[in-house]
Amino acid sequence: MTRESHPTYLLDRTRLHDSHTLDVHRKNDGYRALETILKEGHSPEQVIDLIKNSGLRGRGGAGFPTGLKWSFMPDANKDRRARYLVVNADESEPGTCKDRVLMEEDPHGLIEGILIGCYAMRIRAAYIYVRGEYRFAYDRVAAAIEEARRANLLGKNILGSTFSCEIWMHKGAGAYICGEETGLMESLEGKRGHPRPKPPFPAGFGLWGQPTTVNNVETLFNVPFILDRGAEWYQSMGTENSPGNILIAISGHVERPGVFEVPLGISAREVLEDCAGGVWKGRRLKAWIPGGSSTGFLPASEIGLAMDHESLKNARSMLGTGAMIILDETACTVRSMEILSRFYEHESCGQCSQCREGTQWLTQILHRIENGQGRMEDLDLLSSLASGMAPGKTICALADAAAIPTHSLVRHFRDELEEHVRRGCCPVPSSPGPAAAPPRSPSVEVKA
Repeated sequence: MTRESHPTYLLDRTRLHDSHTLDVHRKNDGYRALETILKEGHSPEQVIDLIKNSGLRGRGGAGFPTGLKWSFMPDANKDRRARYLVVNADESEPGTCKDRVLMEEDPHGLIEGILIGCYAMRIRAAYIYVRGEYRFAYDRVAAAIEEARRANLLGKNILGSTFSCEIWMHKGAGAYICGEETGLMESLEGKRGHPRPKPPFPAGFGLWGQPTTVNNVETLFNVPFILDRGAEWYQSMGTENSPGNILIAISGHVERPGVFEVPLGISAREVLEDCAGGVWKGRRLKAWIPGGSSTGFLPASEIGLAMDHESLKNARSMLGTGAMIILDETACTVRSMEILSRFYEHESCGQCSQCREGTQWLTQILHRIENGQGRMEDLDLLSSLASGMAPGKTICALADAAAIPTHSLVRHFRDELEEHVRRGCCPVPSSPGPAAAPPRSPSVEVKA
């Protein structure tokens, strides 16, 4: 779904009948960018420079410049090792479901982006690591790969050129931690999905110890459009430091949950009201999460913020994966944070004590506050625990992902925490009553 007043490109083909097929894809400019660079002899360095000049930033959460990331790969003329591109399609951040739309409805767009990325980095093999629960998306991409191979768009001497590349697929097993790039590579190698310490970084020591670049699905999906239409066209959308369009997955208490294509820099209010139809049932907005559960809670007063990296960073949050979660006035932010903390506790790999123990303590403290057993000192204890977990105190960012929303809860909704303690119960009528014992830690996801 898109807002008509903004120029779009990411979701345009998804509205077409049989958009997932090669025939429809090629009739709508698909593989044109790949054909151009192969037939006109564009060098890999030229492709990387164009992506750099466009200002494309990663859509997987960190927002790192894509062209710069590609340039970190060692010089193929001096380093003769095998090299790989890994596509992170393990979309497990609570609230995030935008990559699924691209894989299911326009898989050839992803394949073309992968091939161009491989050409630019002189890579001959790419691996797509798909979230285990995304069975339909996996089948759609796998079928598209076979279509591309039969059409000589994949394999040896693609389109009669000297460029050869293969794409392989791998199913995840439902572990959130495998969305972290080094944990993903460990899983691809057949090992437990435990993140690796850095350095070494993947560009020097990645998959099977070889130079590797990891990119998100939506990131690579942007690449053919930039090659086809140019860096200036791409920079005409979005903001100076965050150009282009982004897919926003909005869920929660809204009239029209879904995935929307909007320019970076659009206000969160516009996404909520114009794209998602506003808060449902005529209720008032209480809290919102801008970019997936790890980006934390923001109050209703900040719904006017721009959805770009710089604006949200200034608000002590992040754009993340662009997954907005909306909570109306009937929601309990303490209960919501308890659910998220249970998720992070369950998904922690256990390598780092700050994360392994910290997520458990957060869950227990939030549970007792929500269920009428909290103490005023628990509020400062939550902040202290979160500070001990982040930032950057563990091998990967899962501890940060649990700590950031905890800090935001105490910062923006301290009054609600205190009211829980004063009343000895949850003050929100729709919230469940006291439980006899802290729950186990099931995997919890919020989906659009």
